[in-house]
Amino acid sequence: MGVTIHFEGKLKSDFEYEKIMLDAKAFAEANKMEHEFFTETEKLLLRHKDGEEWDYSGPTKGIRIQPHDNTDPLLLEFDENNYIQEYCKTQFADIAIHIKIVEFLKSVENYFDNLKVNDEGEYWQTADKGILQNRIDTCFYQIETLKQNDPTLDGPYKTEGDRIVDLLHA
Repeated sequence: MGVTIHFEGKLKSDFEYEKIMLDAKAFAEANKMEHEFFTETEKLLLRHKDGEEWDYSGPTKGIRIQPHDNTDPLLLEFDENNYIQEYCKTQFADIAIHIKIVEFLKSVENYFDNLKVNDEGEYWQTADKGILQNRIDTCFYQIETLKQNDPTLDGPYKTEGDRIVDLLHA
């Protein structure tokens, strides 16, 4: 459930890493979004591909952008091979935030050998604001229906890592 932008791919080279960091910083600053660069000497990234887990453990680097208080952070966290697999849930923020993130990803797509994007709002595929809004409206309807049918459900909640969880048992 939710409207989330999933993305993954491998940068063409270290040079593209430097370019995407500059572009990400410019994107964050132009949109007045909090951001910070980071490096980790050892990090576990939980990854999935074709239903299988293929976790990564090792050094990471990137930038963390907070598009809005009501979204997941937009993490551009690359492993030592310049590979990324991330997501950003946007459904609880204004539709414009979702569109900005998709447009940013489109603007850096050529830095990747093959950037795969699965946009649950379908904006990446269609650039249709009506379809995106319908997906968000459907999501809210489903959440409210579930809450009405089970009074122990409540949400949304933000985790310590600033990820948003739609519903939890209270």
